[in-house]
Amino acid sequence: MAKMTMTTYLDNYLNKTIPDYEIALDWDTKNHTIEIIFRLYAENKEQIEISDVDGVASDEIIEFEDGILLYDPKKSQFDAEDYLATIPYEGKKGLPENHLRGIVDYLKEVLDDGQSDLLDFLTSDAEVFELTWNTEKYQTYIKGDANSYIPYPSY
Repeated sequence: MAKMTMTTYLDNYLNKTIPDYEIALDWDTKNHTIEIIFRLYAENKEQIEISDVDGVASDEIIEFEDGILLYDPKKSQFDAEDYLATIPYEGKKGLPENHLRGIVDYLKEVLDDGQSDLLDFLTSDAEVFELTWNTEKYQTYIKGDANSYIPYPSY
């Protein structure tokens, strides 16, 4: 049996915990990052033209994409503004299992709230829709001790 790594653990736990959303993992071996990418969709019943951050307009199905970046503080380069959250891991040691589980468990709440908020956004006068990652709230999802590390995958 192959050794469990951060990517296999996340893939398994995401599929088990959050099966109702479109979620993908992007492992960038050169930049030593793992990105959890997720999309929310909403039907724009009012056919209101809405533009995304790149100026692309849509008036039927609204798609919102964001991501969480797991990174090596010593090796990864990125712009934190491009992500909902950025979470460091400890090189080859990876992250404790309870932290990975906490990320996924809290992400489920963020996506559930976000899906509802996206539908509300379509019927409101709001100018901007965005998800919110509350680090303090995320910390409450980390249960148990941090002894069991899931390693960063080797290539």
